[in-house]
Amino acid sequence: MNIVLCGMMGSGKTTTGIRISELTGMRWYDTDDLITQKYGKISDIFEFYGEARFRELETEVVRSVAGEENCVISTGGGCVLKPENSAAFKESGGKIVFLKASIETLFARAGHTGDERPLLKNTTFGHMKALLDARTPVYVGCADVTVETDGKSVDEVAREVISACGVQVRA
Repeated sequence: MNIVLCGMMGSGKTTTGIRISELTGMRWYDTDDLITQKYGKISDIFEFYGEARFRELETEVVRSVAGEENCVISTGGGCVLKPENSAAFKESGGKIVFLKASIETLFARAGHTGDERPLLKNTTFGHMKALLDARTPVYVGCADVTVETDGKSVDEVAREVISACGVQVRA
């Protein structure tokens, strides 16, 4: 069984995924890292080829990792917006976990990261809130579990995800 973390940029998918991996011994993958390793910087892909091409590459990566077993997969913020990506994760027995955070938390964590995150380039609080409002129904709709992250440490969030997914912490 795989644990697939979804949610907005800044929700803690990467740090939580790493911590779950440490606690359980499950392999950890980050879809954005895999894209970067294979195709180059995400900001360059967006700039030269556009978001549509980036989403195609993301789906390729999803197909390759969804078939793995006993993994934690941290997805990019828009990954599960494409129904075929969430379907691929579910078909392989993955549990999708929505890491939910308030707009205030998300903006504080990621609002200044436009150089690395093309969709946040020159972003404002209002733009990020609109993005969150548009994406939240999709996250909720595809998730098997929702974990609130506001006011919790990475360890607390990771342990809550592990518990909700029925995975054992290694001794």
